[in-house]
Amino acid sequence: MTRQYPEVQPELPARSRGVIALVEENCTSCMLCARECPDWCIYIDSHKETLPSPEGGRARTRNVLDRFAIDFSLCMYCGICIEVCPFDALFWSPEFAYSEYDIRDLLHEKDRLGGWLESVPPPPAHDEKAEPAKELQVAARPPRPARDAGAPAAAPARERPVREPRAAAVRAIKPPGSLPKRPDPDPDPEGNGSGPRPTRGEPPENVT
Repeated sequence: MTRQYPEVQPELPARSRGVIALVEENCTSCMLCARECPDWCIYIDSHKETLPSPEGGRARTRNVLDRFAIDFSLCMYCGICIEVCPFDALFWSPEFAYSEYDIRDLLHEKDRLGGWLESVPPPPAHDEKAEPAKELQVAARPPRPARDAGAPAAAPARERPVREPRAAAVRAIKPPGSLPKRPDPDPDPEGNGSGPRPTRGEPPENVT
């Protein structure tokens, strides 16, 4: 069967790896995708801005994305950058018609990457028998009741008594001359040399 391309576009699988699309609003310039890329084909530039607190508190600092570019002449479409992104800023798009006459033109900036976001397919439907997503579980929790100003405060936690460290036992050491000397036993009381001799390390039998 002949497919009339490009008049008739092919039906690609849902998990096709065509090109990487970028959601610029979700990117925090954490550089995790650029560090994990085995081809070093991701280039990120950013700067920090200080935002004043609306309530007069401490000012906050955030990273502002200046540049996000991917060199598709080096990319091997491994998908590591998409897997490690903690803020869901990168997605696979089935778009594949982005060839160029010059290989240097395959370095696409964030504007081109953001334009491919429209072709990203929606995520598959959740299985009815599976557990709900954690985000839905957190959103379904009832809000905590606000504590009244006149309500009694909770009882403080019981503190465990602090035990004093035990004093180390002092072992008395006597000088060598203060210990009584044991008398040397006579292995042969009759003097004929036939008595038993004690072995080394064992006390003689006739010593009380």
